[in-house]
Amino acid sequence: MYQAKTPYAKHALNVVSTFIKTGDVSVLKKQKPPEEFLIRRACFVTLHNSDGSLRGCIGTLEPQYKNLWLEIISNAVAASSRDSRFSPVSPAELEDLEISVDVLSEPEKVSDINSLDPKKYGIIVTDGFIRGVLLPDIDGIDTIEQQISIAKRKVGLSNMLNDDLTFYSFTATRYH
Repeated sequence: MYQAKTPYAKHALNVVSTFIKTGDVSVLKKQKPPEEFLIRRACFVTLHNSDGSLRGCIGTLEPQYKNLWLEIISNAVAASSRDSRFSPVSPAELEDLEISVDVLSEPEKVSDINSLDPKKYGIIVTDGFIRGVLLPDIDGIDTIEQQISIAKRKVGLSNMLNDDLTFYSFTATRYH
């Protein structure tokens, strides 16, 4: 069975396990968070199968809750049950899940996409109210063009160059 190594990943794993087994995480929401969770930050919770394939990924670009403890709870539940690309995680899958938590910096508007590095920066592509997001340092994504193309495709934006697009970048610290 997968063993989370960091407090953030351990918390996310506990949330997913508790939610899948009981359908209720209210007891976790009521717990007093450890000190390192008291910051207010956006995050993504990513689930992988033991073979490395993606199983779910949901996150926020701006913090929605008063601390990272609650942010992880919300995103872990969503990643395991509401990622539209996948069916909800079943109890039988819990043994094979691997979890990471990406804690994000505040997004910054990008004036020159050529200054970006997909290994270091995540990207947000916006076209009015539509936003496509891709985290940094994803295996197989080696160029900013690949990163932008995937972020656009995720939300149905055409792959043609569009002058109305706005780009934002952010950094993320990944915890396994």
